[in-house]
Amino acid sequence: MNHVVLYHPEIPQNTGNIMRTCAATDMTLHLIEPLGFSLDIKSVRRSAANYLEHVNYKVYKDWDHFVKENDGEYFFLTRYGQVPPDKMDFSNKNDKDVYLVFGSESSGIPKEILSKHLDNCLRLPMTQKVRSLNLSNTVAILAYEVLRQQGYNDLFKHEPESLKGKDFLIK
Repeated sequence: MNHVVLYHPEIPQNTGNIMRTCAATDMTLHLIEPLGFSLDIKSVRRSAANYLEHVNYKVYKDWDHFVKENDGEYFFLTRYGQVPPDKMDFSNKNDKDVYLVFGSESSGIPKEILSKHLDNCLRLPMTQKVRSLNLSNTVAILAYEVLRQQGYNDLFKHEPESLKGKDFLIK
């Protein structure tokens, strides 16, 4: 199973977008407090659109609480990482849960946590003109790289019949 972990997220719109990504990819979302916003419907509903009911998420009081409850392999996206996600092998991780960990928008993941997981610190390649991409964009990029390597698991590779159907363009 694949998971997205947000360490101290600060912006409700980012978290709402990430909730929508988790609903689309069937990934569980883990939120580590403190959060920079309330989790009430009004704060995240606009970004999560009408998908909030399809998001499996859990909130933890701190990092230690999260680690105690979740066994698997952790991967950290950080601008200090030295491995691009496509160089990491996620394809054989189906026997272990994969946790994609992202830090807060303003300060990232603490060095104390990252230094214990140096081999699993990833970086999205980019120019020196910016220090990072938007949090919700990086979650989507990394989530889909993991899923690509896993063959997209049970996700639909065409428009489901419950929506407009796979033959919509040829009708």
